[in-house]
Amino acid sequence: MAHTVSYRPEPGRIPTEPGVYTFRDASDRVIYVGKAKNLRARLSNYFQDLDQLHPRTRAMVESANRVVWTVVSSELEALNLEYTWIKRFNPRFNVMYRDDKTYPMLAVSVKEDIPRAFVYRGPRRKGIRYFGPYPKAWAIRDTLESLTRVFPIRTCTSGVYRRHEALERPCLLGYIDRCSAPCVGEISPEEHRRLVDQFSSFLAGNTEGVLRRVRKEMHEAAEDLDFERAATLRDQLSAMNKAMEKQAVVFSDSTDADVIAVVADELEAAVQVFHVRGGRIHGQRGWVVEREESDDAALTAQFITQFYGDEAALAQATETAVAGASSSGVDRGLASAITPASVAELGDLVGDVQVTPVPREVLVENVPQDKTQLSQWLSTLRGSKVIIRRPLRGDKKALMDTAKTNASQALAQHKLKRASDITTRSAALKELQEALCMDEPPLRIECTDISHIQGTDVVASLVVFEDGLPKKSDYRRYKIRDAAGDGHSNDVASIAEVVRRRFKRHLEDKTALPLGDDSGERLEGEEELEVASEKKFAYPPNLFIVDGGLPQVNAAQEVLDDLGINDVTLIGIAKRLEEIWLPGEPYPVILPRNSEALYLTQYLRDEAHRCAITFHRQQRSARMKRSILDDIPGLGPKRRKQLVSSFGSVAKVRQASVEELSRLPGFGPSLAQKIYDTLHVRQARND
Repeated sequence: MAHTVSYRPEPGRIPTEPGVYTFRDASDRVIYVGKAKNLRARLSNYFQDLDQLHPRTRAMVESANRVVWTVVSSELEALNLEYTWIKRFNPRFNVMYRDDKTYPMLAVSVKEDIPRAFVYRGPRRKGIRYFGPYPKAWAIRDTLESLTRVFPIRTCTSGVYRRHEALERPCLLGYIDRCSAPCVGEISPEEHRRLVDQFSSFLAGNTEGVLRRVRKEMHEAAEDLDFERAATLRDQLSAMNKAMEKQAVVFSDSTDADVIAVVADELEAAVQVFHVRGGRIHGQRGWVVEREESDDAALTAQFITQFYGDEAALAQATETAVAGASSSGVDRGLASAITPASVAELGDLVGDVQVTPVPREVLVENVPQDKTQLSQWLSTLRGSKVIIRRPLRGDKKALMDTAKTNASQALAQHKLKRASDITTRSAALKELQEALCMDEPPLRIECTDISHIQGTDVVASLVVFEDGLPKKSDYRRYKIRDAAGDGHSNDVASIAEVVRRRFKRHLEDKTALPLGDDSGERLEGEEELEVASEKKFAYPPNLFIVDGGLPQVNAAQEVLDDLGINDVTLIGIAKRLEEIWLPGEPYPVILPRNSEALYLTQYLRDEAHRCAITFHRQQRSARMKRSILDDIPGLGPKRRKQLVSSFGSVAKVRQASVEELSRLPGFGPSLAQKIYDTLHVRQARND
């Protein structure tokens, strides 16, 4: 009988209309919010056999006490309600996409009476307009240094501003015309606000108007023989061009799109977004979150909902703050300085430029199933039509590939960061010891994986971790010799061969060691023997992992029993649900989803898989590069090169007679006959 939960509602009671559902715990707290096109069909997925559910979904269903649903009139309304409830209840089992805080941004405090531009790191706040993130803080300072020559806005802190306001004299930047000195009344708040608007508009990609105006004023000053002012304007043009060079033009000026790439493994997902505005890549942002959805398309849909919902809400809050500052009389010049178009630009930006939080195009690799409803919802947020599509060719496809590469690197960096933390590694080893009932933590762990294509070029890798870190000097690669067949049985036989060869080497190395104490020092008269430090496999691992389920683990255990190895813990890790299998056990060990031990085990398996795939590709490429001439006995590399050079190709060599072959310098009748026979026998077989 299926193992399910007691609060499962009767299927006939669940409506088939669109709606939003919430799972609640015993205290009636909302722990998960979801939407469905058909509530009955969607909810039935949660109440199947719990052993078949994704580990995170299973934990959510078991933590809940009841499920409540709300019927709505359309999928679009369900999408809006789902987002609203996620923001309201902050359920712990919904994946929350939170922006990374590692990259600096250029911030403009539009809510202040006298706004200022500054470098900022941290969570976004209302009333501040952001440009970025930038890869380095010096890139922001370089941009500020260039643009304050054209737009001399305030960049000092509040303390510096108040001090010079009390002293009634400007700071150094004011004396060298890098600041308009509003602190001493050199410019009115209204005029300074206009400078800030022009500065923000320029960074937002509206560059042509400013460049055209400065260029016109420069020519007019030159015609009036005001060469000093013309030189100043020339320097301003140079500064603006320098700032613009930092933004690569990749598309037409009308391109307004976000490129979203998702790379996921069984536990986590990395998301990268590239923001293209006015044909330029103006920003990039990234997240790494726990994976909840098994489908990348569903993961993409979930990200789009939360990301653009947050951005639209924050932009609206900022616009309200700016409007409130205008009506309150705090800055009386604000209302006259800001047009409706510029108000729209004062939202909390996703990248260096964004007139609205939602672009005209959202480019994804995996198109969500509810693409139509998502497009309608985004169109509502933007106020005009938004298209969700997958780029198939051209520059946008190339940018998608770049974003995907960044997502892959971000996920790898995230895993490496976890692995490099000594506290995390210690916790992972301790958890593995407890979960596998080992006497001591597995300080040395080895993992093997098999790679092949339909039974050809079968190879294996063996990776070694010590103290939770890779020890690449001990990595090994194997060409499988004895495995026959293909598919599942081939993997089992290949695993058995790798285990046999690895531990036979261990036994051989162990017997080759000189007799002595535990330090491995040589005894007198045994200098010719190798010391322990020169033997890579002189001691066994504490834990040996095979990539596979119970059949692979049992095959490996049989080999260890035959060799008399009884001091190694053996397990297998299955990819589907990250199950840990022990030899002879009918049920797997399930590590908690957020367990450091599970992260370490997965890291080992992924590293073994990477090494095996790399070696397999090398072997396949080498095989494909082999020529039929390589199989002719007595024909070395020099002769092969001479043969192909003389006739032009292998096909022409095959057409040559024995007499023609024997005329070549160094080719006698015997060798010529071997070449002729080998080439024509192979051709007859192919025919």
